[in-house]
Formats: sequence, C-alpha cells, structure tokens
Amino acid sequence: MGAASSRLEKALGEQFPEGERYFGLENFGNTCYCNSVLQALYFCVPFREQLLEYYANNKSASDGEENMLTCLADLFSQISNQKKKTGVIAPKRFIQRLKKQNELFRSYMHQDAHEFLNFLLNELVDILEKECKANKEPSQNSSSNKTSNGPSNGQPNGSHKEPDTTWVHKCFQGILTNQTKCLRCETVTDRDETFLDLSLDIEQNSSITSCLKNFSSTETLNAEDKFFCDKCCSLQEAQKRMKIKKQPNILVIHLKRFKYIEQLGRYKKLTYRVVFPLELKLMNTVDNSDLEYSLFAVLVHVGSGPNHGHYISVVKSHNHWLFFDDETVEMTDESMVQTFFGSVQEFSGNTDNGYILFYESVAKTS
Repeated sequence: MGAASSRLEKALGEQFPEGERYFGLENFGNTCYCNSVLQALYFCVPFREQLLEYYANNKSASDGEENMLTCLADLFSQISNQKKKTGVIAPKRFIQRLKKQNELFRSYMHQDAHEFLNFLLNELVDILEKECKANKEPSQNSSSNKTSNGPSNGQPNGSHKEPDTTWVHKCFQGILTNQTKCLRCETVTDRDETFLDLSLDIEQNSSITSCLKNFSSTETLNAEDKFFCDKCCSLQEAQKRMKIKKQPNILVIHLKRFKYIEQLGRYKKLTYRVVFPLELKLMNTVDNSDLEYSLFAVLVHVGSGPNHGHYISVVKSHNHWLFFDDETVEMTDESMVQTFFGSVQEFSGNTDNGYILFYESVAKTS
C-alpha cells in the first residue's frame, strides 16, 4: 500500500482535504463485507462526527465494558488521528468483537454486507439506549453537566413519554406509514413503522425512482387477503400502500439482488441494470415534499452468486470519488459509479453491481 498511498497523495496534491484521512482496511479472511460497510459509514460525516464525539466523552471510562460501539469508536478515532494522510489500518479489535458478539460472522464464509449493516446499526442503538436508561436511573447525586434535564422533581412523567432517540436514529431513521383504505366505508387506517434502511425489489432495466414507485404502489387486498375494518367490524376488500412519512437525514437503500428461486431451490443473484442517480428526489412521501438527496457511497457486490464474491465501496469525500477495496484506496471519478448499475444481459461478464446506496439529504437553496 506504500506506493499506492503515495500515488493517492500525489493524485490529490494540494487538493488533499485538510484533516481528512484515507485508509484502507486489512482483510482478516473474507471480511470485505465488513470493511466496505465501515468505509461507507466513516464517510457518512454526521455519523462519524457523532461517533468521535461519543469517543471523546467516554474514553475516560476505561473501566466500562468493551462492546461494538466502543470498538467502532476506537477504530474511527484511530483512523482520524493518524499522522499520515493515507495508509492501511487493521480493524482487528473490531472484527474480534464482532465475531464474539454474533456467531453468524464467526466463520470465514462469504457474508452478506446488508445483514452486517443491519446488525451493526441495531446493536449501536441497543447500546446507546441502555446507556441512556442507565444515566436516567435514580443516581442523581452527580450534577448532570451534559444534558441538563432540570430538577428531578419537576416533571416526573416527562422523561417516560416516548423512547429516547439516539444519534444513530437522528442519522438514519425514517418513518413509513402503511395506509389501508376500506373499499366499503372508505375509512383510511394509518400504521406507522420506523426504518433504518429501505429494501427495494428490483426489475430489469429499471431505476431507483421506479423501484421507489413500486414500493409505494397501491395493492388491492381481496379474496383470502381481505382487511379487517374496525368501522365495518368485518373483513372487507381494501387498498393499501406504503408511503414515507418522515424522511431520514441519511437514506440507505438496499437493492434486493439476491432472490430465492423456487425451481432452483436456492438463491440467485440478479445482476439487473438498475440506474441510481447522483441526485435523488424522494417523491413517495405523505406530504408530497420532494426532499433532495445526494449520493455519497455505493457498496458493490462483485461476483455471480450470493454465496461467494467480494465487496468493495466507492465513496464521495470533499467532492472527490474514492475507490476502497480492503487495503487498496485509489482516486476515481463519478463516471465509475455508472459501471455499477448492472447489466441488461443476464449472462454478461459484468458482475460488479451496486448493492447498498447511501444518500445524504441536501439543504435546499431558495
């Protein structure tokens, strides 16, 4: 990596962003699924800033138990505090903790990057919620110098009204609303559910916009799928659709490229061409507000099947596109993103396909 990292520094020259670090991650035997997700999260700036702030506030508590959050915070801190601008880091402690925590990731077999991302974000949320709950327990002898909640006898019920929102939620969480309309009385029932990413079914020669439209398309519930309407007090034909009620700050889209084929009795990879734009407008919202998003990371699955292959990531940082493949970090340009759309021909040689997309919300300029 020595020569490669110096090439990267030369390529960026005086444009090398001040204070930024571009480090490859060592592979510990099929851990590319983990490395590619970690790179995408590192260049998710709001997430990185919150994690480093957490590290700064908690590093003195060295007696605390090691967990996925402390190991991730430690890794991000190591990268951001490197004296060199480029190089390679071994995320050994993080990988060891991951394998200890979840037996799914213990083997040296090919793992699913989306499963890992899901596990990691939910694990971080669980840890933060437990810590928040522990801090609210009756040990109020210490003066709360960080988040002052006022006198403890002020509003005893206030802190229990709704669950705590962690900074992971603030980055990634959105709310979907499931709208079901009874076709007899026309009553609309809304049911909300939160999400940290959207998993979209894909079709050949399509786009993210059309996949999102299909995600929110109206489905008729009839025959054996009738809906129990509370107003009619009986099963009725109904129409249902899913819309986005609250857009997340960071929109993570998972393309369902691995599909179970009944006839084959196994999963098959769909290398379909699915175009994902650099700028995306979310149209399928409850209030019809078309929030704009900008693509900053693409996690790519390389290979023809679900049980073998490789993961890489392409990341945008300070208006530069970078290619991360385990220990390798190289400059690239945005035209490379288009090479990961997929193929129109089923048996083409191109198996480098966009699998998880990371978009950040863009403040509108009036």
